[in-house]
Amino acid sequence: MKTKRTHDRNSGRNQAMYEKAAVAEDEAPIRYKDEGPDLSPTKNDRKNDKKKAASRKKSAEPGDEKEVLPPNRGWHGPGGGQVANVDPPSMWRATTVQACGLWPFAAGSGAPMTGVPLGQHLYTGATVCGDPLSWFTRAHYISNPSLFMLGMPGLGKSTLINRMLIGLAATGVVPLVLGDLKPDYADTVRALGGQVISIGRGVGGINVLDPGAMGAAARRIGGEGGRVLHSETHGRVLNMVAALITIVRDRPMDDHEQSVLSAALHHLRERTPPDRAPLLPDLVKVLVEGPDRVRAVTLDRGDESRYRDAVDPLHRSLLGILDGPLGDTFASETSTRINLNSSAVCIDISRIGEADTQLTAAAMLAAWSDGLGTVAASHALADAGLAPRRWFFTVLDELWRPLRAASGIVDRIDALTRLNRTLGLGDAKITHTLKDAESLGSDTDRVKARGFVERAGMVVVAGLPRQEMEELGHIVGLSRREISLVSSWSSPPGWAAHGDREEPPGRGRFLIKVGGRPGIPIKVAITDTERHLHDTNKRWVPNKAVDEGTYEYIPDDPYGHLPDLSKTPRNRG
Repeated sequence: MKTKRTHDRNSGRNQAMYEKAAVAEDEAPIRYKDEGPDLSPTKNDRKNDKKKAASRKKSAEPGDEKEVLPPNRGWHGPGGGQVANVDPPSMWRATTVQACGLWPFAAGSGAPMTGVPLGQHLYTGATVCGDPLSWFTRAHYISNPSLFMLGMPGLGKSTLINRMLIGLAATGVVPLVLGDLKPDYADTVRALGGQVISIGRGVGGINVLDPGAMGAAARRIGGEGGRVLHSETHGRVLNMVAALITIVRDRPMDDHEQSVLSAALHHLRERTPPDRAPLLPDLVKVLVEGPDRVRAVTLDRGDESRYRDAVDPLHRSLLGILDGPLGDTFASETSTRINLNSSAVCIDISRIGEADTQLTAAAMLAAWSDGLGTVAASHALADAGLAPRRWFFTVLDELWRPLRAASGIVDRIDALTRLNRTLGLGDAKITHTLKDAESLGSDTDRVKARGFVERAGMVVVAGLPRQEMEELGHIVGLSRREISLVSSWSSPPGWAAHGDREEPPGRGRFLIKVGGRPGIPIKVAITDTERHLHDTNKRWVPNKAVDEGTYEYIPDDPYGHLPDLSKTPRNRG
């Protein structure tokens, strides 16, 4: 039974106005809405209102007081309170703790919310969070804490990794950028209070015979655990020297040469004081002297000529390192050691020229050897109860450069992708396309490089051409819609774009793929602080103008009167 409406004293006087509005004799204007769902009344809405009003009047019996209900959008006509347009409800995002009592229209987000906040879902606007370590340790979305990113240049790949680096550092994870080639991450590491180590000719070097943090941890642990760690330190030094020799020779060492090198390193370590690290020139002296321990593995049988025949190729290669393009960087003491307690570490090798592939490869291998040795030392101290457990996140940007530098780096990265779970280490590798792997020298290296994508727990894709996406789809498993979406991000901006008002359509847009799950398209908007710390176009920004009077022209300059920059005031702005 319907409850009758109680009218006030003026209801009789206004009854005529109500009845007029109920039959919608006066047409109200339709409000135009240019965005959002179109909820403005249509002709069908007004027809339905008229039918309902007529039905109510027809069903009312004479003398029976019947309740008069307003139409769906209110009474039509002046003073009737009609709502020409129903605004969509405001959407608010909150945690379950904050919004647990709100009702109705509460809905959970379908986007992952574990990890570093990356951006917004491209379709729903929901916040998307994620990083390799959080998805491996907390959410258990992936079985391998690694990330592989592909995309055309200039679309924000390193910017997204830089955001992960900052977010993980806030949770206590230690970022390790072991070989910053541009550099892209040095300013961020400095802002985090971390350590930036520069490697290059005249800038700084690494002593590959220095046990570093592993040696210090072995002495601190002592006992059987210290002895095991010391043995591992010897193997790491042996592999690093062998890698340098491989780079100089452009071929691997022979097995008997590795035996001679190992014996020489053992002898050198025994006669070197604990507070001093041996150098490569000291290793050459050991080969020249020929102690009994080294002669024993050469099978010289007391014949000096046999001994020299066995060690001379190794001797020549070490001299090639010292007197060649690698000598200035690896022949002296380590300029700056990695601090085991640092909040972040970046080894900057951007001073090395792109054409100097040998030095680039050697610096990358030395940086990775030193950095991973620091990780092993940290875990050894934690296992012994002498330090808290720490997790690490390594970044390898511009992967194509180290892959082409030397085959030894391919093996090192391949081992990292298989053992990072046991090392307590997450990693992110960034390159442009899958074709970067096809340019490697051997079929074995090409197969290993393609395996990086197959074993990655997360695959993040920025804008790529359709052909590249088709090839990637055979490895990752992309739908036709995902291929079309990412391919559209590789398009350049329109011809009318000018100035800073229009960017490429794919900048800041990424597709996150995990196994066979549907991809998550996101849009990343960086903050002013991130833009200041991570500007990859610094060389395209003009510096402050220099007064013309400060230039001094050289009359005998054959290259068109170049200025003498030694007498030009430095720009400190």
